[in-house]
Amino acid sequence: MSKSLFFAATMLAASPVLAAPQDEGSVKDEIQALKERLAELEQRLAEKEQEEKEKVVVVEKRKVSEDATVDEKAETRTVAYDTGVHARLDKLEKKTEENENWPIKIHGAVRFQYEYNDYNSGNENRGGDLDFDIFRLNFDGEIGDVILSAEYRWFHYMDVVKHAWFGYNFTDNWQGQIGVVKVPFGNMPYNSHSYFFNSTFYVGLEDEHDNGIRLRYRSDDWHFDIAYHKSDEQGGVDGSTSDRTARYNYDTVGVRAPGQGAYDTPALPIGESNSYALRGAHIFSFSDDHNLEVGLSAQGNNYYSGSAADGFSALQQFENQNVGNRFAWGAHGNYNNGPWNVQLQYADYEYDLEVENTGVYMGAYAYYDAIPTEAKIYTGNVAYTLPVEIGPITSLTFYNDHSIITDKAGYQDDTWMNVLGVAVAAGGGFYTYVDFVRAKNQPFIGGNIATDGGEVNNRFNINFGYYF
Repeated sequence: MSKSLFFAATMLAASPVLAAPQDEGSVKDEIQALKERLAELEQRLAEKEQEEKEKVVVVEKRKVSEDATVDEKAETRTVAYDTGVHARLDKLEKKTEENENWPIKIHGAVRFQYEYNDYNSGNENRGGDLDFDIFRLNFDGEIGDVILSAEYRWFHYMDVVKHAWFGYNFTDNWQGQIGVVKVPFGNMPYNSHSYFFNSTFYVGLEDEHDNGIRLRYRSDDWHFDIAYHKSDEQGGVDGSTSDRTARYNYDTVGVRAPGQGAYDTPALPIGESNSYALRGAHIFSFSDDHNLEVGLSAQGNNYYSGSAADGFSALQQFENQNVGNRFAWGAHGNYNNGPWNVQLQYADYEYDLEVENTGVYMGAYAYYDAIPTEAKIYTGNVAYTLPVEIGPITSLTFYNDHSIITDKAGYQDDTWMNVLGVAVAAGGGFYTYVDFVRAKNQPFIGGNIATDGGEVNNRFNINFGYYF
């Protein structure tokens, strides 16, 4: 053991102790700082070794026992200090490894959006608008065999829970979830490729999440989902929330009384309670990257009312009771062949309400939006993924998603939407949707589903974000 290392350890031990690391980055920084400190002292001591030698010997002579030599005692102290420094480094390196393998992964995204459309004169005159879209945090992992998955989103006009559940794997095939869970229906996880989803999303039949329990079965050939939902993610009609429109996915939140507009506050608020969902699909595997999934889905929703709005006294007799239900079913197929993906789906929904109405109100993204009480929805999507090496760009996914809502109760004009676009993946964490949307009577494209006589509108949209 060198005396230079002994003196380096002595000076390092006399230095103030660094604060305990709180995350992976700080741990690595502290380890690096300790190593750099040792290297610096070694260099300085090498230059002054001769003049410091006498000083070290004098200090050690004062502390030796009568039956030990100076060299023996100096060696003992050097080993002790050296062991302490390396123990500290070992401890910090172990802490780094623990942080790298922490069972709950925290990740998320920051996204922005540019929009240019022909149905808003202000936007068109400005040459489009660039806005902040969302900041989101995700928590995923497992501690003691209990699974956690949650996502919270901040928009500039609201903040919402997308999903949040605890789970447990009962067997290799069966998993249970409880909390704000995904409602199993149709092609999953999405019946679309674009940033705008398909028209199924805007009637509550795509990427929907509610409060309840879900059981999942997964094998190579079969997928089954059984779910019971006590309420929507806000707790139903009596949920303690200040804004029933502040939610990620579209939920039925009210009855549209005769004479009300498409975006009015509901005359009679309603909310889901005691609902169910079933989904089954069979997977035909032809090779590792060639398969076909076909399935059926069904869900039933009960609706309970709150207090009628002022000016609608005729609705007071329907307050605080079960006012009806909705049933929806769908047939779906998802085909993959190498870079190609094709999705087809048919869905049918119908509300059976005791209250006279001209439709129901959906709540999402900080506003109310009316839909008819009955309709059929056809969707067809195709996508092609092309691996590339263009600077930081690693892949381009070209797609065209098309959807039609027809046979609407009380309305003649169909809703249709076509999204032609490309998804760009770059740099491991950067993802961009470039979409050209052409639609009629479609939310977010200048229209409304429960409307006749709408115009065909166009929107060019770029949504880009960093995922970490």
